[in-house]
Amino acid sequence: MIKKILISIFFVVLSADEKNELIIDIEKSLMATCCWSGTVYDHGNKEMEVQIASMVSRGKSKPEVLNYFTEKYGERVLSTPVVEGFNIFAWLAPVFISLIGLGIIITYMKIGKTEISAIKNSSNKKIKYNDDIERELKDLD
Repeated sequence: MIKKILISIFFVVLSADEKNELIIDIEKSLMATCCWSGTVYDHGNKEMEVQIASMVSRGKSKPEVLNYFTEKYGERVLSTPVVEGFNIFAWLAPVFISLIGLGIIITYMKIGKTEISAIKNSSNKKIKYNDDIERELKDLD
């Protein structure tokens, strides 16, 4: 009899822990609608927290809860954009910008090396007016 009670308590604790994790996951996926400055988890919007907790306790899944809030407030309530349509640009733009920046850096480094090697390999005789410049610098000293 005691084993059955302990096992049932164990499963109740496990299911409660799973529900809490689901609630936290949903709160991190939704923006707080009171000021739109952070997620429900970070900001602590009590109204939304109560709604989320009640929906999870009624057995709703994460997509069902997210769909409810998306229908009510629009796509901007989601903390990460949905990967479809124009939102794909929001996911791919950082990759393209990083690749372009990396290409610019590599090109700059290659050009810098060739200019330095060209300066090292050039002799003073090839520089136009080199003698005049050297004479004027000596006069300044």
